[in-house]
Amino acid sequence: MSSATASRSPWSWIPTLYFAQGIPYVMVMSVSVVMYKRLGISNTDIALYTSWLYLPWVIKPLWSPFVDMFKTKRFWVVSMQFFIGAALACVALTLPAPAFFQYTIAVFWLMAFASSTHDIAADGFYMLSLEQSQQAAFVGVRSTFYRIAMISGQGALVVLAGQLEEHYGGALEGLKTAWSVTFWIIAAVFLAFFVYHKFILPRPVADKPTLASGSGSVLSEFVRTFRLFFAKKEIVVILFFLLFYRFAEAQLVKLVSPFLLDPREAGGLGLTTSEVGIVYGTVGIIALTAGGLLGGYLISLKGLRWWLWPMAIIMHSPDLAFVYLSQVQPENFLLINAAVALEQFGYGFGFTAYMMYMIMISEGEHKTAHYAICTGFMALGMMLPGMLSGWLQEQIGYAHFFLWVMLSTLPGFAVVALVKVDPEFAKKKS
Repeated sequence: MSSATASRSPWSWIPTLYFAQGIPYVMVMSVSVVMYKRLGISNTDIALYTSWLYLPWVIKPLWSPFVDMFKTKRFWVVSMQFFIGAALACVALTLPAPAFFQYTIAVFWLMAFASSTHDIAADGFYMLSLEQSQQAAFVGVRSTFYRIAMISGQGALVVLAGQLEEHYGGALEGLKTAWSVTFWIIAAVFLAFFVYHKFILPRPVADKPTLASGSGSVLSEFVRTFRLFFAKKEIVVILFFLLFYRFAEAQLVKLVSPFLLDPREAGGLGLTTSEVGIVYGTVGIIALTAGGLLGGYLISLKGLRWWLWPMAIIMHSPDLAFVYLSQVQPENFLLINAAVALEQFGYGFGFTAYMMYMIMISEGEHKTAHYAICTGFMALGMMLPGMLSGWLQEQIGYAHFFLWVMLSTLPGFAVVALVKVDPEFAKKKS
């Protein structure tokens, strides 16, 4: 490893790496929801099919050991960034087609597989490239730039798409053109990140395939990775926490954009595409980021155990903001922004505990693969409740749906009562 590479500042690659990690996820999970709503797809189909897109993140533990065993994490990061850029361009190409829904869902599916593989490699690369003290120091940085990616995708790009919709007209073909141009732009930006990282990412000595020559068979190493994870103490409680801590949020997140976009006579707030980009994609994500940064800072002071219950309460209670919005349907744009910001701040604050818990239980051998297994269960916990949320909302309406979301917070509190956390974990040493 050259001295230039060895001394390269984490600031030169961590912000851009986690910005690039966030873009495909937000395009697949959030921007697609807005786009399909504007192109006339029903809430039932939107929630069902976009929730299925979680599947690559759910099953990524099945191939995370192979990312560990073959090639370097750097190789996987750069390769997947090129593939994702190409996939974004394919969405732009297929949108004008009559069967755009089927084509774009298929491309999003492939993009989700590439993105989940990129997640495995990027998180592993982060842990291998930095000392533990640096990992703690930059956890807020990686989270911040991941959120900035969400603002860029869910906020700025949605606002841009809204402006292009006005330019090309409100007919279906005009809407398709507007969204196609939007995806061409983000594809070009993402491919630029691919080129940058190909030259800038460091080459840490520790970044090498775990399946060294003569170290055993691929299958035995694969099985051993999973065996070690499921042999962890309190594994049942761990899985319950990963699956149910965000049970309410998994349902809420799929219906926020449709709720904001739907006309008032349908129970929504009747906002324009650009307004949704501002409310949910910009103001909301800024509040989400602020909550995450504050949560990380406070955990570093007193540790995860001390903050676990307060974070669970602060995460779930602000869901009441959507109960208010759906019951009252206020027209005041600032009030709508404030309500969404409150809910998103609470979610960002409480989700910090979830991230630190996954890091805690991934410590030890095969930490890259074990963290990927954790994120797989995290995705499953979002996928299954989200799949039926659109159908449920169309059966009972937005007002009753958000009341159901509040009831769905109870499993999140129950799993917090079960977990055990080392009082010293994540606490900054004096």
